[in-house]
Amino acid sequence: MNTSTRDRAIGAVLGSAAGDALGAGYEFRPAVPEPTPIRMAGGGSFGWAPGEWTDDTSMAVPILRTLARGGDPASEVALDGLVAAWADWARTAPDVGIQTRNVLTGLEARTAVSARAAARQEHEFRGRSAGNGSLMRTAPLVLGYLTGTVDEEPRLAEAARAISDLTHYESDAGDACVLWCVAIRKAVLTGELDVMAGLDLLDLDKRRIWVDRIVTAEHSEPVDFTDSNGWVVSAFQAAYAAVRRSTGLEDALVRAVRTGNDTDTVAAIAGGLAGALYGASALPGEWRELLHGWPRLRAGDLVALSEQALDPRSAAV
Repeated sequence: MNTSTRDRAIGAVLGSAAGDALGAGYEFRPAVPEPTPIRMAGGGSFGWAPGEWTDDTSMAVPILRTLARGGDPASEVALDGLVAAWADWARTAPDVGIQTRNVLTGLEARTAVSARAAARQEHEFRGRSAGNGSLMRTAPLVLGYLTGTVDEEPRLAEAARAISDLTHYESDAGDACVLWCVAIRKAVLTGELDVMAGLDLLDLDKRRIWVDRIVTAEHSEPVDFTDSNGWVVSAFQAAYAAVRRSTGLEDALVRAVRTGNDTDTVAAIAGGLAGALYGASALPGEWRELLHGWPRLRAGDLVALSEQALDPRSAAV
């Protein structure tokens, strides 16, 4: 893997975490119009420290660690490990999403089987389960699928959907994760932005629906989705609109945060794709210095885990 590709791969992880931390202080607030500056100042509903990431990145870290260990993230063993790690985290985390918390606290056992059953039960109880909580954590998964083999995209799609299904039963959540992961992978490998690259990996009857959603986002501003951006489709559209209009990584994250409402999650989603386009080297140094969060990690730790995920034989975690 050449230096630019590696920079973009690590950028997907750092970009997502930075978007999360940048948006933390603006969550559940109205849209922030220009020229009001967007700062990584912390605060918000949970009193975050400057640069502290939230549940978006906290749930992504166990996925990154799975890859760093060289595990197959779609295997039942790995999925069991994710459920156990998330359940431990959720016991003390202040900011677990309602749907995710209900699933993780309703487990009969800390296993993937139990999580899928709890996710389905939550869906049947609420009548919906397409929140943005699985899309927000998906970016690190791509680092395990960058060797360029023929079957890599289908395997990435399978893993993305399997991890989404642990907490989000509805197919829109899994579809969004598939499309976003494939788009991140393409950005890492080619430097190109193409969120339709994974359409063939969706069920045939869903492809036209997603094309319409993506085209709508292409003709919209991120703020057009503010009122509903807790829904995975609107979060996807807002994040894509932010990245598509951006001139760089910082600009993409600021545009995402300006949307208001679920700012940390929209910016975390946008940051995964924008980081894959522009690279870790495009992240402002001040933000990188501030970046930290559960479980007592900093930006350098995310970089080290990403390096190990890109070459899991290089170190044991």
